[in-house]
Amino acid sequence: MRIFETLSDLRACAGEEVAVSDWERIDQHRIDRFAEATGDFQWIHVDPARAAAGPFGKTIAHGYLTLSMLPHFFERTIELRGVKMGVNYGLNKVRFTSPVPVDSELRARFKLLSMEDIPDNGAQMTWLVTFEKKGSDRPVCVAESISRRYA
Repeated sequence: MRIFETLSDLRACAGEEVAVSDWERIDQHRIDRFAEATGDFQWIHVDPARAAAGPFGKTIAHGYLTLSMLPHFFERTIELRGVKMGVNYGLNKVRFTSPVPVDSELRARFKLLSMEDIPDNGAQMTWLVTFEKKGSDRPVCVAESISRRYA
């Protein structure tokens, strides 16, 4: 866990990799719960028998499941003290660059690309988030995420 006492302390890290999360396993139960939440029941995600004969030999996580883990990884990796509220502001670019087979372990790398002051004592941050799969040199997702925090 990387801790910042103020938003100004974080600003000093612009252009740098700030933190890397711990690994987290993506099991079939999580994939099935995501399918239920989103209504995306494509067989490649939720039918292990059919997926065994498919292109990856087993089920794979939804790309949006991987992306949806961004706040989870952030909150467990970076602590911003002195902040009253944070909101997701959007994404500039997202690419799903490699599949995530069931039971893979993922982690996220957070690079602070920029940080700008915004009204109401806030800051807008643009992060390059790279999701990695244990045992692979290729990322599974790369996203440019924009968030806002208010002190």
